[in-house]
Amino acid sequence: MNFNEILTKKVNGKKLNYEEIDYVITNFTKGIISEDEMSKFIMEIYKKELSFKETLYLTNSMIKSGELLDFSGINKVIVDKHSTGGVGDKVTLIISPIVAASGLGVAKMSGRSLGLTGGTIDKLESITGYDVNLDKEKFITQVNNIGIAVISQTNKIAIADKKIYALRDKIGAVDSIPLIASSIMSKKIASGADIIIIDLKVGKGAFMKDTKSAKKLAKTMIKIGKIWNKKVVIILTDMNAPLGKSIGNALEIKETIDFLNGTYRDKRLKTLSIEISAYMISKGKNIALKKAKNLAKNILETNKAYETFKNWIQSQGGNLEELKDKAKTIEVYSDKSGYISEIDANEIAQICNELGSGRTGKRIDIDYGVGIVLNKTLYDEIKKDELLATIYYNNKINKHLEEKLKNSIKIIGIKPKEKNIIISVIS
Repeated sequence: MNFNEILTKKVNGKKLNYEEIDYVITNFTKGIISEDEMSKFIMEIYKKELSFKETLYLTNSMIKSGELLDFSGINKVIVDKHSTGGVGDKVTLIISPIVAASGLGVAKMSGRSLGLTGGTIDKLESITGYDVNLDKEKFITQVNNIGIAVISQTNKIAIADKKIYALRDKIGAVDSIPLIASSIMSKKIASGADIIIIDLKVGKGAFMKDTKSAKKLAKTMIKIGKIWNKKVVIILTDMNAPLGKSIGNALEIKETIDFLNGTYRDKRLKTLSIEISAYMISKGKNIALKKAKNLAKNILETNKAYETFKNWIQSQGGNLEELKDKAKTIEVYSDKSGYISEIDANEIAQICNELGSGRTGKRIDIDYGVGIVLNKTLYDEIKKDELLATIYYNNKINKHLEEKLKNSIKIIGIKPKEKNIIISVIS
């Protein structure tokens, strides 16, 4: 067995067995198969896809590439949540303290950016002092004491995924159903949680551009979960417009604080956060969804979630008074009056990436302070010459960005019908 034979077999559209897939994954993880060789293999998967059996083999091999975490030292039911990534997606930051305050455990490993905007770990690292690399003992102790700990994916679990994850971004093979399914499920299964809620984004600002593809991905992940005896619920959510008013790492931390303390709560963001929290609480406590939803709302409204959030961040060394938010600003005003009917999430993400908030292309470092804050969000009324948004930047800014931002926001004369951010729930 050798790599070139396996690659040729895939190029010719033939199905691979477990031994062949495991050979590639194991040897790439060890550094025997080069990044250039692996890039060719990934691109063949991207172009020709994999059968379900091949996707399962890929997932299993990626799980085997690292350790399976043991949370037996945690005295709470562990519930995990994953998002496939979206624009302005600060949901993990909001739902984690809600769920933790309900008495469940959120022992979470999150990723950095894969694409145009920052990942959860990037956002948390915009908080001065926040430690994303707790050792196992501190991690477990914090979950027992506070109910929540969020760290970066360790080098010990799903090692192959971390290497493939970076390569997919580099070569433009992000939106592949087998690669997404195996990446998510290998991490989630290796991370030890038996209950997994997945926020699967659909739309312009997501990997999945249409509901049909998203449902196919959802069913694939659920089938993998069942084989591993995991309870998996997948919530398909709209990502045609950004979530909330802020897009950018430190800016999203600020909005999270405002959301949790009740200063400002975007309607769509609140709907989604309560829905995901409810499913996590319902499955974790084995109670009715309606009861779980009422509990989530109560935790949010009584500031229990906010107090848990502060305890969580402080426990991991973070100082919410010192965000890495240094930036200059440009205010953008509306050219007309009306109602906001569309905000192109992909265009907004492209602008933020140009400002430096993501890691596409050759960029390794990101600028935590840059991004966009929308003064008006989806379905809001706006007047001509009223503040539409503020651009936060540090490096030299191109003049076209202001116009590009205006063009990404559609304003019409009549109030549009509001669409539910929840598309469907699959389990």
